[in-house]
Amino acid sequence: MIATLKAVEASQLQLVEREDIDDEEDLFESIDKLISAGINTGDVKKLQDAGIYTCNGLMMHTKKNLTGIKGLSEAKVDKICEAAEKIVNLGYITGSDALLRRKSVIRITTGSQALDELLGGGIETSAITEAFGEFRSGKTQLAHTLCVSTQLPANMRGGNGKVAYIDTEGTFRPDRIIPIAERFGMDPAAVLDNIVYARAYTYEHQYNLLLGLAAKMSGEQFRLLIVDSVIALFRVDFTGRGELAERQQKLAQMLSRLTKIAEEFNVAVYMTNQGCNSKLFSFLIFP
Repeated sequence: MIATLKAVEASQLQLVEREDIDDEEDLFESIDKLISAGINTGDVKKLQDAGIYTCNGLMMHTKKNLTGIKGLSEAKVDKICEAAEKIVNLGYITGSDALLRRKSVIRITTGSQALDELLGGGIETSAITEAFGEFRSGKTQLAHTLCVSTQLPANMRGGNGKVAYIDTEGTFRPDRIIPIAERFGMDPAAVLDNIVYARAYTYEHQYNLLLGLAAKMSGEQFRLLIVDSVIALFRVDFTGRGELAERQQKLAQMLSRLTKIAEEFNVAVYMTNQGCNSKLFSFLIFP
């Protein structure tokens, strides 16, 4: 029975590349389209070097931030934004159009039927899901399970996509992925190959890793970003009440970046946090 399941899934669990989702409407427009709109190739390269790979992502930046990119003047930024606005419609749409967009949202199973029901079907793409609770309450274990379930095909309540994992506390254990993959009848080696992992050591490093994800997500199909945990490095890098305001500002920028990634690339963002006295952990979902 297990051998049959593995044989069936072997043909199903091949992660699709961009050409395999031709039936879906493109969720984002490549930044390269600016070239055909009259923008200099060199200026487009400067945007990519700054971590901007889609027109959608470009429109999520303020002009102040864009002029901060070396080599881009205010006049160039105005011209770039004007060209991007013609490619991407970020203005008003009808409720019917909004409903159609919501149909692209995927709910990824957590591997637990009871937890899926609690979350309305699983972890949602285009949204942030935060699990918070005491140490050893299962937050990281769920992250490991999601690394596998995200790679399941849609008919098995998966996301049929890759996973990006940012580890701020050194808790990622690839050996724990193996039994979870076997439980779902998947090839552990293939599952591990479809997880891109990075260890962050400072809050600045953590933010820069998020900026670097744009290049990967614009070229490959990702469905999940894990940050475990989101605030650990902020507790270390900022101390005392005197730095509280700066810490909150930097944390807000981090959360804003996570929200933009979720919406720009239609990925689920799962982040953990320690901040609950209960032995059970809770969830917050930011659509």
